[in-house]
Amino acid sequence: MTEVAQESAVRTLPKKEFRSIFWRSFSLLGSFNFERMQGLAFLYAMLPSLKRIYRGDDEGLKSAMSRHLETFNMTLAPSPLVMGTAVAMEEKAKSDSAFDPTAISAVKVSLMGPLSGIGDTFFWGIFRILAVSLAIGFAENGSFLAPIILLVVFNIPNFLTRWYTLKLGYSQGQGIMRSMGSANTMQLFTYCAGIVGAMAMGSMTALWVTINSPLKFTISKNKIVIQDYLDQVFPALLPIAFTLGILWILKKRLPVMAVIGIIIAVGFVLGSLGVIAGAE
Repeated sequence: MTEVAQESAVRTLPKKEFRSIFWRSFSLLGSFNFERMQGLAFLYAMLPSLKRIYRGDDEGLKSAMSRHLETFNMTLAPSPLVMGTAVAMEEKAKSDSAFDPTAISAVKVSLMGPLSGIGDTFFWGIFRILAVSLAIGFAENGSFLAPIILLVVFNIPNFLTRWYTLKLGYSQGQGIMRSMGSANTMQLFTYCAGIVGAMAMGSMTALWVTINSPLKFTISKNKIVIQDYLDQVFPALLPIAFTLGILWILKKRLPVMAVIGIIIAVGFVLGSLGVIAGAE
């Protein structure tokens, strides 16, 4: 087989490695925390592949481990698709010195939002309701099969989705890497993925960070509500300002507990003064 043919041939993950990633993907919520969310478990799932790819390259392995220890959070079932894609990109990063490893993180972030939307719709909006509805029918009749029905109906699509998305992610990741032949194409791909990732993070900030200002003034018998004006000028201004402020603090490399202490202290003072408030 020629070198070109070898490059274009579709590889598959070793069976043992594939099964290891598959089973380790179930640990995503096993070490959830509010600093890196599912990041530690994502690295744990990736470790078998990273050790194979960077065998004999300790510095490369350290960089890859640090890369996959970054914040990660998404619906559990389709998460192996991201893992498979990341494995294929890590292989490319190892074999091609011109490859920009930052593209791996950008792709991970860009996939979190869309896949979570799909996963939430099917697993929490459809499969969960279906499984519970069937189980309730058995439970009302006093059948011991009720919890079994619940677990089986919900977990069959869960297991199948994890298994086949891992295959799909790795094969599609290889296809993406083969199509990124030139440096300019890879730079454009990384740039676009970064834009999508930034949009996803901005959307999550607006949805998850809830800060309002209850300040009100009366001028010439006209009641002025500060939050109403902020929403007209820049919706979600306070949440994004708070998030960027925390990001600036984190770049100062302060300990996480110190950052949490600052958030509590500032929030307590401003809340006591009536400058800010949480969800109404």
